[in-house]
Amino acid sequence: MRTPNNEILVYYDPNSTTARKVLALARTMAPNVNEVEYHKTKFTGKMWRSLLTSLDLHPKKLLNKAHPYYQENIRGRDFDDEGWLRILIHNPDLIKAPIAIKGNNAVLCDNPSEIFKL
Repeated sequence: MRTPNNEILVYYDPNSTTARKVLALARTMAPNVNEVEYHKTKFTGKMWRSLLTSLDLHPKKLLNKAHPYYQENIRGRDFDDEGWLRILIHNPDLIKAPIAIKGNNAVLCDNPSEIFKL
């Protein structure tokens, strides 16, 4: 996934305090900030593959393992890459932190200051 170099895309949960802080920092870093809420815009498998490549992460690393749905339905199970992608596509609320993208770079913002890695 790629964005113009003067734009930051933030994929986030609007109810997250961390996400609000990430968005505030993003606005200080770029003239254009594109906000994409997890529940309003679903990424396709192709988009997730591209994003995961940019993040250099396995899909499981994006998931909040403390989330009740994860604990009840996913914990202890093993999936192939396509299975993990389906989990991300159908359960965006399991994503543990906002994801910020600028140019070809992407970062999972567990901590709001992680956005400065862009």
